[in-house]
Amino acid sequence: MSAMPTITGGNDDPRKLRDMLGRAAALANDHSLKSVVIGITASESDLVFPQVVDFVESALRVEDAVFRMTRDRAVVCLADVDSTRAKQILDRVLADFCAQVAVTEMPELHLGFYEVPSGTQALSVKEVLPELFR
Repeated sequence: MSAMPTITGGNDDPRKLRDMLGRAAALANDHSLKSVVIGITASESDLVFPQVVDFVESALRVEDAVFRMTRDRAVVCLADVDSTRAKQILDRVLADFCAQVAVTEMPELHLGFYEVPSGTQALSVKEVLPELFR
């Protein structure tokens, strides 16, 4: 008897987002390190976006994190960077995606940035998500 494969929607557990924000706040408070939380969205009909998210996740450092909200929304947390550096990193990774993956055109992405300043004691999902997905 063979096991049935589990089918998942590809979205992460919402607790992972809360943990990601808690880690960013802890780095800011305990070690005075800035972090940047980035919201990435694409149109619902974009078939390439899941590949973009997979590529971004594979290109990041171990201390960074990706949270898949829905098929067309993801949240990325980059530790120990400011907003300027985070934008440079994301631009480089997206350019690498275009160079390495055979796509007819880069999906139209919308990016939102939320910089977690050093000294931040707590972050809530209700505080961050509206800034990322205006």
